[in-house]
Amino acid sequence: MEFNKIISVSGKPGLFQVISQSKNAVIAESLVEKKRLAINTTQNVSLLENIAIYTYEEDMPLLDVFTSIFKKTEGKEALSHKESSKKLTAFFTEVIPNYDDERVYASNIKKVIQWYNILTKAGMDFSKVEKSTEEV
Repeated sequence: MEFNKIISVSGKPGLFQVISQSKNAVIAESLVEKKRLAINTTQNVSLLENIAIYTYEEDMPLLDVFTSIFKKTEGKEALSHKESSKKLTAFFTEVIPNYDDERVYASNIKKVIQWYNILTKAGMDFSKVEKSTEEV
């Protein structure tokens, strides 16, 4: 599984892995249900490798956030994204102490932890994931 092929689709729960692309759609497979679907060009799609978390220094790529969580949890799943906002925020502060708490909301933290757990269940090993060096 390649991190640079993992996407989030607005309006659809979970994460998807891009399988193929055509002129009018992207074929993706759900990491949770293992079902394939066609995502047309009108739907909002976000590549996880293009998402970052605000910190007080510079934005931290989501892959770095996931790697920090991976080290903190020793490769296991993190706490559930359904925990209280206080627990999630406390956990996130341990993982990324310098995140900008005025611009990163509890809902963002919940989503990041949910995505991390989905990727971990799907077999993603963040100790072996390499950053993409392609310039777009």
